Amino acid sequence: MIDVLLILNSGSSSLKFSVFRLSDLSVLVHGQVEGIGTGPRFILRDHTGAVADKETLVNDPAFDHARALGLILERLRSRLLNHRIRGVGHRVVHGGINYAAPVRLDEDVLNELEQLVPLAPLHQPQSLAAIKAVFRIQPELPQVACFDTAFHQTQPEVAQKFGLPRAYTDQGLRRYGFHGLSYEFIASVLSGIDPRAATGRTIIAHLGNGASMCALQAGRSTATTMSFTPADGLVMGTRVGSLDPGVLLYLMTNRGMDAAALENLIYHQSGLLGVSGISSDMRTLAASTAPEAAEAIDLFVYRLGRELGSLVAALGRLDALVFTGGIGENDASVRSRVCREAAWIGVTLDENANQTSVPVISGDDSKVTVRVIATNEEFMIAKHTRHMLNLGDHCNDNQ
Repeated sequence: MIDVLLILNSGSSSLKFSVFRLSDLSVLVHGQVEGIGTGPRFILRDHTGAVADKETLVNDPAFDHARALGLILERLRSRLLNHRIRGVGHRVVHGGINYAAPVRLDEDVLNELEQLVPLAPLHQPQSLAAIKAVFRIQPELPQVACFDTAFHQTQPEVAQKFGLPRAYTDQGLRRYGFHGLSYEFIASVLSGIDPRAATGRTIIAHLGNGASMCALQAGRSTATTMSFTPADGLVMGTRVGSLDPGVLLYLMTNRGMDAAALENLIYHQSGLLGVSGISSDMRTLAASTAPEAAEAIDLFVYRLGRELGSLVAALGRLDALVFTGGIGENDASVRSRVCREAAWIGVTLDENANQTSVPVISGDDSKVTVRVIATNEEFMIAKHTRHMLNLGDHCNDNQ
């Protein structure tokens, strides 16, 4: 019997899963159910990344994250007959002011996390749905929540404040920051590949459908672009990014929009999709000849440059720049444009290296080392889950 951990990463319309061998945290299988609520599809890959199982499911409006989890567990049982799940780890976007580290889940913790749903309406409800489903389907399994906000608790107090009356700050209205599990993973691998970046001043650009940047000093978060919710900062796939609050007041008082309409606008109708009117997918926009697509990409890159400058100011200097996430790891054009516009801080680019996505894409004369590193949030969750459940020295691994 081989002991394993099940890691779940819930999105607004997807449920990603990975199964890690408990002894060495190697991946056995991974995959996802995507298109939840529209046209669900199941895919499972083996440890090499090859597709081992794939199915388009019946488009049932009642197929939610709980049913997706049931399907995942059913498929894993049939595929991993001699494996035993010892625990479940979850990515939870928001931990609020109380959770600066992973925590074992129980009813009290779950109730506290429910109170944070308004702060991350795209993600928090789905994570909680998966947690509740595990409690219902296999209540004996211990579960651990790992928070995207936890990594940023090291920021200085001044970086966490809004210019609001102190009473609101005391109630938890502050800059939290997100994508922390991704940043934590990048910080953990830098020490082995680039000691200067690990001990110095580094900015990580996590660029995907959700996008943010984080300034690290000696591997600890100093400042980041997202704040109270994951809608702030950079222009994203469908999220607006930084927005003058006066715009929201105007839309309420002059356009009659209520809170629900504003939430839909900010989270679902804006960003690359809203500006282009075509798609939220950078690949689709890059392939389009429509001027609106080019304008959306221009805005995305412009905001990256603006936020990069602000984070350099927070650090005082820059030793390294790291690109990660779906766009950061795969879009050479975006990386090239960002680096060209960062020449003012001493960045030069080796375009040949950039086009082939080798680990270091900066030129020999660059004052800033520029890297491309694939992130692995699921590995960090597995590592934290094994530690929280004290399972590292208590597992079976007999073939």
